[in-house]
Amino acid sequence: MSDADLGGAMKSVYDSERLAASYAFDRPPVHQRILESIRLKGSVGRALDIGCGAGVSTAALAPLAEYVIGLEPVPAMLVHRRSVAPSARFVIGTAEGLPFAAASFDLVAAAGSLNYTDLSAALAEVARVLTPDGIFLLYDFSQGRYSRTGDALETWFKSFQQRFPSSSGWRPLAVQELRLAGTGLRLLDYTDLEIPIRMTLDDYLRYVLGEVNVDSAIARGDDSAEQARDWCHRTLVEVFRSGELTVVFRGYLATLAPAGHGCSHG
Repeated sequence: MSDADLGGAMKSVYDSERLAASYAFDRPPVHQRILESIRLKGSVGRALDIGCGAGVSTAALAPLAEYVIGLEPVPAMLVHRRSVAPSARFVIGTAEGLPFAAASFDLVAAAGSLNYTDLSAALAEVARVLTPDGIFLLYDFSQGRYSRTGDALETWFKSFQQRFPSSSGWRPLAVQELRLAGTGLRLLDYTDLEIPIRMTLDDYLRYVLGEVNVDSAIARGDDSAEQARDWCHRTLVEVFRSGELTVVFRGYLATLAPAGHGCSHG
């Protein structure tokens, strides 16, 4: 699979050069921290990252597989792919119609991307492209709105959400309540996670200005990029008065496998 497969179009809130750059270069390494916890019996052959965004989650899969493909429905998000994940290959496509043959991948991952899909169709497609002993890593994490040193960041984040309302179309996904019958998958394990990341004011400012709700406000003309930055910086100074915060990203990691088959992870 080569970058020649990049093509097509899908209009979305993610169809944004600014958002693509932020997702590529300004996000904390949460994907990497989550996937570092995975224990496999050696590297697998082929891995697929569904809804890979700018490719950061694809790059985080590289230590787990010899060959990694990132699949993304919005071409604009992949403009920095060669900088972010130079050893991976990328394809434009959707989770409900994966453009791959059956039993093509030993490992499939999806980080928050199935929240935008026809879930039953997407899960059935994951089961179809997995090898009989393959595994599916379904994970996600919240925005960085918590700190281990008081509630100032959480209070600020509530005002941030009021200032920049969400418009991404994201839907919550209750993994432990998924109806897996008929999808060809079974749930092996589920773990709630807390990922602590030390961040300076500048780190956090770059991260939060790259959130979808800020980009959407700028695209609508509600704010300029400068106005958004000025508001966030001015209101965050007191939150980061000690210089750094340990920002906590809360999330989960679920491991699934084809129904009726074993699993190769340890």
